[in-house]
Amino acid sequence: MSTLRFQPVRPDDAVTLADWLRIHNLIIPTAVLSMDDMHQRVRRNHLTVAYRGDTAVGCSTVRPPADDTKAATVIARILPEHRRQGHGQQLYENALAEAYDLGADVIQTVVLASNEDGLRFAERRGFVEIDRYVLDGDTIPFIDLQLRPR
Repeated sequence: MSTLRFQPVRPDDAVTLADWLRIHNLIIPTAVLSMDDMHQRVRRNHLTVAYRGDTAVGCSTVRPPADDTKAATVIARILPEHRRQGHGQQLYENALAEAYDLGADVIQTVVLASNEDGLRFAERRGFVEIDRYVLDGDTIPFIDLQLRPR
């Protein structure tokens, strides 16, 4: 397993912004984001790009807990050609630690139903399905999952 370098996404870092957006849009083709969408997300969420050397291999999103709940959403995405090399685990652990540092007591994630690798990854780590929904005009559901308590 090779070690990854985690680069936080900043609103003024065009290269890292573009890497995060490219990875997101490749893994979630049913909910493609624009650069304007990206700028909104980087202001409210904690976004990271994982690099192996100079190659972007994945990205993560941590949605901090809202004021009325202690639930944070942790999403780890690894490009298909870089899966099964331990990168997903490293990216997930990094994002999970960040969520707990932000005060989360409950950890949730969301996976596109057609992403079988992502669903298996989440289930192996103790996530269980809590909801399923389809975005307007789409046919593939998103699955919300929650980590079983420790």
